[in-house]
Amino acid sequence: MNVLILGSGGREHALAWKIAQSNLLNKLFIAPGNAGTKDVGTNLEINPNDFEAVKKAVIELNIELVVVGPEDPLVRGIHDFFLNDDALKNVAVIGPQKYAAQLEGSKEFAKEFMFRHNIPTAAYESFTKENVEEGFKFLETLEAPYVLKADGLAAGKGVVILNSLQEAKDELAEMLTNEKFGEASRKVVIEEFLDGIEMSCFVLTDGKSYVSLPSAKDYKRIGEGDVGLNTGGMGAVSPVPFANTDLMQSIENEVIKPTVDGLQKDGIPYVGFIFFGLIIVNGEVKVIEYNCRMGDPETEVVIPLVESDFLELLIAAGNKTLDTKFIKIKDKSACTVMLVSGGYPEAYEKGKEIFGLNNVENSIPFHAGTTMKDGKVITNGGRVIAITSYGNDFKSALAQSYKNIDKLCFDKMNFRKDIGFDL
Repeated sequence: MNVLILGSGGREHALAWKIAQSNLLNKLFIAPGNAGTKDVGTNLEINPNDFEAVKKAVIELNIELVVVGPEDPLVRGIHDFFLNDDALKNVAVIGPQKYAAQLEGSKEFAKEFMFRHNIPTAAYESFTKENVEEGFKFLETLEAPYVLKADGLAAGKGVVILNSLQEAKDELAEMLTNEKFGEASRKVVIEEFLDGIEMSCFVLTDGKSYVSLPSAKDYKRIGEGDVGLNTGGMGAVSPVPFANTDLMQSIENEVIKPTVDGLQKDGIPYVGFIFFGLIIVNGEVKVIEYNCRMGDPETEVVIPLVESDFLELLIAAGNKTLDTKFIKIKDKSACTVMLVSGGYPEAYEKGKEIFGLNNVENSIPFHAGTTMKDGKVITNGGRVIAITSYGNDFKSALAQSYKNIDKLCFDKMNFRKDIGFDL
């Protein structure tokens, strides 16, 4: 079959790399893709949010399965667009419909869902500019630090954690009355701060059955020791070393199963990935957030550990026959380290030539922000390349990634040298 992946990051390169290995694949297309995806499929100059352009490509290229990488097209309703179009309605879309995508697109929707289905999460209240005074009063009932979350999508920047009550009140006013994060912060969720260690779990579901992918832990902050500004992710480890059988069983029983069952009980159809952002507090699991797609850079460590034919699983999800499949996972660890542009996550320059890619051995370079110019691979984003390696444990996998990073360079290249430091 012909498959189209929407997106241009490391997540999409990892998905393309894996799908390209399937015997069920005829042709693979990635829109818009990057300098790495062109080696495993054909890049298309299409914006994933331009649904009409996507439709044209799907019809012309006889696409039978579409995998939606980023959250934006899902929250905007690309799956609904397919279902409501006679020419597209029989094309399988991996990614939930607009209503279900609110699990990621609205913090309040997600919180209400969790409370309704007894899924453990932090206590919360949500506020708009009309009741900002009540928000101030709610903050007074909490202890520092204070967690404020823009309700909508804010490109990973809509969560603020503050230690001072006055600063929290000022920030709430800024988010609500001045719309600091635009439309995303017209509503703000305030929740209790949870102190613990974070990890993520992932499933592919057809809305009834699911298969679980390996767990992962990513590192969001730019600075070593987890300091400095939040980024889209500086590296990741899979599986999570501290996630023993008992913990994984608790996650399955208390979080994953009640979520999939809850979608069915609420009559919410769901085909695609669910990403569970978790925190372990004194041995207890709590959900921080849902995402309605795979994470980045987590995809770059999770997908390489899947031994099964991944396209076969995606087809089964699209056909709602996932209950007939099982997933085989490699008995290995995988780690990825992200190479980023100088200045990222603040202002950075693009267009820097990347040297040494041909020298990488026994690691997989997943391109995140790259493009081709005059036959050369150049930087085209803040996060540039994720170097993923296997090992018998996460330390040997990391050592292999760092060994290959020594062979790569571009102007002002930056990366964290301490991924996995807290494990």
